[in-house]
Amino acid sequence: MIGTLMRALGPGHTGGLRRLLALLALAAVLQGVAFVALVPLLRAVLGPDPAAAWGPLAVFAAAGLAYLAVAFVAQNTAFRVGSDVARRLHHRLGTAIAALPLGWFTRGRVGELARVTSQSVLQVMSLPAHQLRPLSTATVTPLTVLAGLYAVDVRLAVTVTVAAPVLVAVLLASNRLVARSDRARDGVIHDAAARVVEFAQAQPVLRAFGRVADGHRLLDDALVAQRDADRRMIRVAVPGLVAFAFAVRVLFAVLLVLAVDLALGGTLDAPTTLAVLVLCARFTESIGTAAEQGASLRLSGNALRRITEVLDARPLPEPATPRVPERHDVAFDAVRFGYDPARPVLREVSFTLPERSLTALVGPSGAGKTTVARLLARFFDPDAGAVRIGGVDVREIPGEELMARIAMVFQDVYLFEGTLADNVRLGRPGATDADLTRVAALAGLDQVVAELPAGWDTRVGEGGSTLSGGQRQRVSIARALLKDAPVVVLDEATAALDPENDATVGAAVAELGRRSTLLVIAHRLQTVRAADQILVLEDGAVAERGTHDELIAAGGTYTRFWEQRTRAAGWRLVKQ
Repeated sequence: MIGTLMRALGPGHTGGLRRLLALLALAAVLQGVAFVALVPLLRAVLGPDPAAAWGPLAVFAAAGLAYLAVAFVAQNTAFRVGSDVARRLHHRLGTAIAALPLGWFTRGRVGELARVTSQSVLQVMSLPAHQLRPLSTATVTPLTVLAGLYAVDVRLAVTVTVAAPVLVAVLLASNRLVARSDRARDGVIHDAAARVVEFAQAQPVLRAFGRVADGHRLLDDALVAQRDADRRMIRVAVPGLVAFAFAVRVLFAVLLVLAVDLALGGTLDAPTTLAVLVLCARFTESIGTAAEQGASLRLSGNALRRITEVLDARPLPEPATPRVPERHDVAFDAVRFGYDPARPVLREVSFTLPERSLTALVGPSGAGKTTVARLLARFFDPDAGAVRIGGVDVREIPGEELMARIAMVFQDVYLFEGTLADNVRLGRPGATDADLTRVAALAGLDQVVAELPAGWDTRVGEGGSTLSGGQRQRVSIARALLKDAPVVVLDEATAALDPENDATVGAAVAELGRRSTLLVIAHRLQTVRAADQILVLEDGAVAERGTHDELIAAGGTYTRFWEQRTRAAGWRLVKQ
């Protein structure tokens, strides 16, 4: 585990941890020396000449004082190193997360990432701060006592040496069983926590449909699974802990019987026998703490494993010889891609988006429309073929340069805790108030700003919780307009807009199409009809392409799509 922690900290940042390990080892050795010094001290005190105890007492006092001094320094160092470890891990996680492709951030991973950067880092922080000291006491101190026992009586020392591997084997076997059970339990706990959050977030829906009492079966099942996992771990852990504790006490009993036998046989005097028994008691007590540390060490080990999984995740490779496109037309050339290689989502997809044009991408759910947008922004690399901007493969464009040239607006909008202005300025941090006013008018956000008591200074809450879905989408569109990127992707970006603001944003979309290469994934009839070209995606391939009139005349998939949308739009008008 120590090696894994050093690897997680990275080169040049393990010096503090190494110094801590050296201090803890020295403190444990000094503690063992103090224990061993008890033998001559007790032998002198209990022997015929108590005055001879001054020499051993001086050794014992010197070892004890040295132990206290080193332990004090080691504990202060432990707290400092623990803080440094947390800071370093957060820094490395931040660097690693920033380099990972956006496709890595699935919904499940985002939840797990929150756990890694908070709970897991704190758990690993406790390893140097709290757990290494008792661990060194449980290992180095008994070894020091054993070495001293050889100087006192070889027969007792050999007995301990022979029994020690048995104790270690029992402890390791118990830890392996518990660790396997603990890993399974860890996954169950994660699922239960996710279900609790899901249940809380779903309260509006559950209450709307009167499912408050019986709408949490999945949560109940997850909690029952966690209870069962806890019970399984207890059934596995308790026998192992009892077996180890029993083995330690058996060893002490053997040493006690052997020491008494040697004393009765006249080969070990009574004062030495008592001193040796005290030493053996301290030896077995130190070993016993090893089992007590098992649970906390397993928790830290699991937390460290989760952290290293993030650190070991491989980012998409940066180009060895980077290129920067001089124009901004987009081309997909025989692109093949699947999230699971055995089940391709896109099959030999080829098309071109002319510079400064509006292209509408339509098709049934699951056809691969969002995947096209993700490949354009290089969330992933295609399994075959190429995605090009201005004739340059996106894999040859540096990551920061690529992101600077693409603005994306998704249906699921996330806003950061802060003001409305802060969230719009995310598109261009140096934007002026006049810039904000301009893009707000284009995106229909100016009405929202006017209605809010604090205007642009309104705090939106975590995830934009104080705004409605339509308001959040207008913020995201204004953010994209402010970025003024040469390539823009709108993925169902107007789904939550009311009809009035839908028309306002439609004008903004048209404006984007005049100055950017714009790809719109949408079902809005107005946007689809106004597109310079329409691509119909079906079963992972481009089934049709052309203008609205050309595709209607062809009478294929697009015609059916248009008729369905027209009927749906007419039904909504009747209902209104």
